[in-house]
Amino acid sequence: MSSTKPIHVIGGGLAGSEAAWQIARAGVPVVLHEMRPVRMTAAHQGSGLAELVCSNSFRSDDWENNAVGLLHEEMRRCGSLILRSGDTHKVPAGGALAVDRVAFSGEVEAALEREPLITIARGEIEGLSPGDWDSVIIATGPLTSPGLASAIQQLTGEDSLAFFDAIAPIVHKESIDFSRAWFQSRYDKAGPAGDGADYINCPMDEPQYRAFIDALIAGEKTSFKDWETNTPYFEGCLPIEVMAERGAETLRFGPMKPVGLTDPHTGRRPFAVVQLRQDNALGTLYNMVGFQTKLKHGEQTRIFRTIPGLADAQFARLGGLHRNTFINSPKLLDGALRLKTQPRLRFAGQITGVEGYVESAAIGLLAGRFAAAERLGVSIESPPRTTALGALLAHITGGADAKTFQPMNINFGLLPEMPPPANVKGKDRGRAKKQVMARRALADLDIWLGGTRATAE
Repeated sequence: MSSTKPIHVIGGGLAGSEAAWQIARAGVPVVLHEMRPVRMTAAHQGSGLAELVCSNSFRSDDWENNAVGLLHEEMRRCGSLILRSGDTHKVPAGGALAVDRVAFSGEVEAALEREPLITIARGEIEGLSPGDWDSVIIATGPLTSPGLASAIQQLTGEDSLAFFDAIAPIVHKESIDFSRAWFQSRYDKAGPAGDGADYINCPMDEPQYRAFIDALIAGEKTSFKDWETNTPYFEGCLPIEVMAERGAETLRFGPMKPVGLTDPHTGRRPFAVVQLRQDNALGTLYNMVGFQTKLKHGEQTRIFRTIPGLADAQFARLGGLHRNTFINSPKLLDGALRLKTQPRLRFAGQITGVEGYVESAAIGLLAGRFAAAERLGVSIESPPRTTALGALLAHITGGADAKTFQPMNINFGLLPEMPPPANVKGKDRGRAKKQVMARRALADLDIWLGGTRATAE
């Protein structure tokens, strides 16, 4: 073990695991603290590092046309453990990168355990860590323990900002009726581990859809505690029944949109469709896409079995709801993710106000690199804002308005614009513009990665 003083990372989720990996790969010792199984959360199922609580999807893997796909590629080039493990255990998911969640978590944990510069310490850190820990990354995620959350709130002087995040149900494939359902990706698009027929589709005609919407709205919901009642939802992860309440057509133009699909049993496009995505490598479990919910468990079973093809569905996991907490990063953090009032503390992951597995891991990656460089006395610049990594970092550390700050997924709107080629016209201009920006991002990232090999100050 190196004689260099270790960096402490609190939280063994995607961000903390990635931060610890990046620190160790830079040659700096790190202690990774994870409170599970000593103290469990309301959402986690086990004690594994980098456990995926909600979906098993890292979303689109198309780096040329989708911002999260671009972030995937940038992280691969940065030696991301999370992306390496995801690629190793990917399952079919159309154009998305989805993973076998158990194998993925096991891969991440095994890699961290094998790394000689990493010590994994199980147990809760209730406060802001001992004062002699001179470099700390807080990556406790949306389910930060009450003691630590209270300490953060007292230190920052900020009221906690929070939103609800919901979990979608998982169905046993063998219980799905394929005389009603069928396999197909929208527009038959194949993804990194698929063949263009990666999703199970359950069709609805108009009367079935209308009845389903009514049932969602009328279904009995989970009641909130007094302190939770005014907590807003994150717009990118709304419960299915909340979307239904926004209008009868909302779901049909959202997760239940039927475009790009043809029901082989009728030869027609259905009025609406429920899609299920493979959730494990064996292909025995399927996740109901976009069906995060706060319905009570009994209501979920009753209502979701009215979906054609799911009349006899057996659920490996029903949906749930948990409260996510994040800090006002644009006000509190500097460009290297340090707390302005106490620079020994860095923050990473969803607690910084990024939304999504990949975004969370990306901020962990940057926090780890910044902390390691600081420990080694090496100068390191932030990645260019023209990259997905740089744009996401810039957004949460000053680009966003602190007065209205809310969680954000990566998107091309966070990157400086570039015009498409002059010869591209009409509807193709939007796609061409993204491709130009994506190519610029990877070129600029490669330059940045070369520059991070700077000499010690």
